[in-house]
Amino acid sequence: MSAPRPPRALSPRQVKWVLNLFPPWLLQGIRIVSISPDFRRATVRVRRGLLTRNLNGSTFGGTVFAAFDPVCAILYWQILAHRGLRVQAWLRGASIRYVKPARTALTISFEIGEADVEDAVSALRSGGRFARAHRVVATDVAGEVCAEADTEVYLRLPREGQKEVSAF
Repeated sequence: MSAPRPPRALSPRQVKWVLNLFPPWLLQGIRIVSISPDFRRATVRVRRGLLTRNLNGSTFGGTVFAAFDPVCAILYWQILAHRGLRVQAWLRGASIRYVKPARTALTISFEIGEADVEDAVSALRSGGRFARAHRVVATDVAGEVCAEADTEVYLRLPREGQKEVSAF
C-alpha cells in the first residue's frame, strides 16, 4: 500500500484562474477578483450583462446564487491543505434572501476568521467532520445590499481507502 499523498495545496493565483474558467461562472459574468495569500478572504464580482438579466432587467437570481456557491468551501479546503490537512469540502446548504433588484454589478466579500479555522481543525481531529454557517452579502456599486446568503460549509476527512475527489 502506498503512502497517502499530501493535500493538494494550490496558490491563490491558481485557484483564481481555475474558478474564473469554471463553466457555470464563465457565461454568467462571475469572476474572482482577489484571494488573500492566506485564503481567508476572497472577493467575487458579478457583472450585469445580456446573459444575466431577467425579465425585469435586473440580474437573474440564479446568477447571484451561483456566485455564493463554492467560495467558502474552497477557501477552507485550501487553508487546511496549506496546513497539511487533507479534507473533502463542499457547500452542504444555502439559503438566500433577495433584498432589492441588482441593477448594477455586485461585489461579494467572503471572510473566514481564524477562530473558524481553529474550530475546523479541532473538530476534524476529534470527530472527522465539521460544519459552519457563514452569512455573506452581495452589494451593488452604491454599497447597498442586494442579496444575503447563509452558506453552510461541510468538511470531512477522507474515508479509509477513498480516492481523492476534486474538481481541480
